[in-house]
Amino acid sequence: MTEEPVNKAPGITAKSPRGWSGKTNTRQQDHYKGGSKMEYGTARSVHISELAWPEYDARVRDGKTPVLIPVGALEQHGPHMSMNPDVLLPTAISERVADRIRALVAPPIAYGYKSQQKSGGGNHMPGTTSLDGLTVTSTIRDVLKELARHGVRRTVLVNGHYENSAFIVEGVDLAQRELRWDGIRDFSTVVLSYWDFVTQEAIDDIYQGEFPGWAVEHGGVLETSLMLHLHPHLVDMEKVCDHAPAQFPPYDFFPIKPEWTPASGCLSSAKRASAQHGETLLKVCVDGISRELARAFD
Repeated sequence: MTEEPVNKAPGITAKSPRGWSGKTNTRQQDHYKGGSKMEYGTARSVHISELAWPEYDARVRDGKTPVLIPVGALEQHGPHMSMNPDVLLPTAISERVADRIRALVAPPIAYGYKSQQKSGGGNHMPGTTSLDGLTVTSTIRDVLKELARHGVRRTVLVNGHYENSAFIVEGVDLAQRELRWDGIRDFSTVVLSYWDFVTQEAIDDIYQGEFPGWAVEHGGVLETSLMLHLHPHLVDMEKVCDHAPAQFPPYDFFPIKPEWTPASGCLSSAKRASAQHGETLLKVCVDGISRELARAFD
């Protein structure tokens, strides 16, 4: 699949994944060719964890290189799929966006806030392993402050777990407040959830008028299709439970009533999912996020 270049903006350049253009010096090459290997002195990976510290330092010290941080969860996604889509999907999207806009990708935050019954099936489900909200908030705050210490000034939190949103925002707020106390006032953060970049055209084409809404798309067509495209070995479509979207009353009840959650753990059916749909969804998310980040950091 060929991804089209997106609009350029001063200070941050959005390019196709074929490469970065720029001048080369003996310290660092500005031409990125992708891949997971890295030779010292040559920018060969978008992953911070794969860089030697001098290479990382050279790429972030001037504050112009954005750093994308995938934020996910370990959460059941039905009997047909692994429990790590909330980490794998924002990471895959972050990699491709970083390739476009000349950014780096931090290691993902692999645990998230407690699964809620009306959006993730509930925290009572086997395998789902969650954090308290304070822990999520503190982790976001601490990671952002450390990146600021390195010289990073542009950050993007790419959320893959519906329930994380409020705690990510609180972590950002605390980090920026404490950085201002230290005299750092030019640190900026974009917070986004990748599904918000799925276009209406893609929704109409894929769901054919049967879109259940993002809140109950847990383990459904969106995540299953993306996983079929990106990680097909972690999906078994023969185990998909085909049932109507879950229906809940207009309130939350605690302690939860497990019988409200479909037995599969999914809140809608993944029967319509396909690798082709996943390719479409990946493209519109990467295109949209790349374009908007170029604008945001202008």
